[in-house]
Amino acid sequence: MSDVMIETVDLHRSYRIGSKSIEVLHGVDLGIRRGERVFLCGPSGAGKTTLLYTLAGLERPERGLVRIDGVDLYALGRQEQARFRNREIGYVFQNFHLLPELTALENVAVPGAISGVDSTAAAMKALERVGLGGRADHLPAELSGGEQQRVAIARAIVNEPKVLFADEPTGNLDSINSGQIMTMLLELATEHSMTLVVVTHDAALAELGDRRLVIRDGAIH
Repeated sequence: MSDVMIETVDLHRSYRIGSKSIEVLHGVDLGIRRGERVFLCGPSGAGKTTLLYTLAGLERPERGLVRIDGVDLYALGRQEQARFRNREIGYVFQNFHLLPELTALENVAVPGAISGVDSTAAAMKALERVGLGGRADHLPAELSGGEQQRVAIARAIVNEPKVLFADEPTGNLDSINSGQIMTMLLELATEHSMTLVVVTHDAALAELGDRRLVIRDGAIH
């Protein structure tokens, strides 16, 4: 078994704005070890979220390879890739992305439902792990921002993924909730032997991980 969990080779991604092509990722080569907790920093617009989306299989690169646990992510067919993401990858969004009509428990059970599995018990266990067992029947609108992010984290870990990505997971939270959420992510990564990659603009929070990477001018520094 290789020690490398996430590997990229010559990763390129650009966007068109009118007649201009803006290159966001410029030949990114990256290796992240199994179980490593990495924080990705950089100025606004540097490509942090684009890189995270590309690593997670959410945004196809124009050129280059992404391997997760030895699997060439973009060589998979669409359905095969979706199954791989659902099984092996957890993703925490800045804006929570909870379904408003579903309870906290139902939101956390969604990844299981996608796989055709009744994951209610696992969802409840995940909610309890993030301290929200008593809020299982509440809708997102009935929860605070910090509680909604905890539900989103529970949903991301319910399938016990090998890799957990988090995009500015504290960006919409106050300083107290930010510290609690980041501590929880680090603890969960350790407990479940997950590889953790977090995008953050907070330099102090970024020091909590095993390694801090800076993306600037489309490359890792």
